[in-house]
Amino acid sequence: MAITKEEIIKLADLARIEIPEKEVESLAHEMDSILDYVKIIQNFHSDENEVSENPPLVVRGLESENVELFKGGVMNVFREDQNPNESGNYTDDVLREFPNKENGYLKVKKIL
Repeated sequence: MAITKEEIIKLADLARIEIPEKEVESLAHEMDSILDYVKIIQNFHSDENEVSENPPLVVRGLESENVELFKGGVMNVFREDQNPNESGNYTDDVLREFPNKENGYLKVKKIL
């Protein structure tokens, strides 16, 4: 089922966005491509037993990162979360440079 120009215009209206008339047709083709891709993903069937038969190999200590190697050569690299700066290190510098401040806070314009 192809997406029509009218459906693109209706979607734009519902999303409250303006789409130039010259872009409507190209967006319809792009939406068709996206929906075709979604159909491919929806039709993908995975054998649940395959996962339990082939657990990932976990290698620890590679430059202090955790690495998971999966069948097929896919690799995930993880690292521990860390804060590169101590909290409050630059607070005084930022406050000194900021033009508007009040009681130790940065004062900005109200935006609604």
